[in-house]
Amino acid sequence: MKNVFACIDGSRAAEAVCDAAAWASQRVDRQLVLLHVLDKSVYPTKTDMSGNLKLGTREHLLDELAELDAKRSKLALEAGKEQLKAAVERVKAQGIENPETRQRHGHFVETLAELQEETRILVLGRQGEDHDNPEEIGGNLESVIRSLSCRILITPPGFSQPEKVLLAYDGSTTAKKVLYIMARSPLCKGLPFHLLLVGEETEKNQQLLQEAKQEMEQEGHKDVVTAIRSGEVESALLGYREENDLGLIIMGAYGHSRIRQFLVGSTTTNLLRKSPVPILLMRQ
Repeated sequence: MKNVFACIDGSRAAEAVCDAAAWASQRVDRQLVLLHVLDKSVYPTKTDMSGNLKLGTREHLLDELAELDAKRSKLALEAGKEQLKAAVERVKAQGIENPETRQRHGHFVETLAELQEETRILVLGRQGEDHDNPEEIGGNLESVIRSLSCRILITPPGFSQPEKVLLAYDGSTTAKKVLYIMARSPLCKGLPFHLLLVGEETEKNQQLLQEAKQEMEQEGHKDVVTAIRSGEVESALLGYREENDLGLIIMGAYGHSRIRQFLVGSTTTNLLRKSPVPILLMRQ
């Protein structure tokens, strides 16, 4: 059975990751796994410093450097264990009875890729522990989005359980798959859905939204609103979200329209940076 994985670190978004993961785990009724990855690129098990040392440097300096490197990694591992303990306490306070913890030493993106076969939802903070600015995004985030095929829930600091949901829809094959999954998923069951198409107000687009609404309603969703907005994807999505106080944005990570051009371009980071609510990206 696939799990909900929450990436835990020492960032200001860590508490929000715990909260978002606890919410998702309870909604989909899957095991919550709290994961700490000690990235090898930052904390290598062994560093070859010989090429950086000048001729005549004594051999014991190499040994001292290696020893310092080992101590640094050990301290980082211990800090990670403490972060996991704090995360366990936080999710237990929210009703998660038996959260699992895992700690890995490896390259961050590669580690997540190795685990994606057992991942139902991957929960990440918008920025890592090296980012103090809440409007920045973590350096690994784009690599994770482009490399993994699982569902990724990205949260800013300060997660609040969504009460209404925005689903970006364009009628593409990917969008239809996302709609199919979300219509049947327990994650947002019972929450009002807003289906937003960014494009022209045409009869074809209206028909696409009507068909999408009917599919949602056939699966038991009672409060489904449809809307069309023109303009740039980023501003249209964020503007509509703000107007309607929507607590979660859901979108497919790839398609064959303006949504696709938006997601594979640099504007992806702008949306992630500016959105005050979590974004669920789905590569289906």
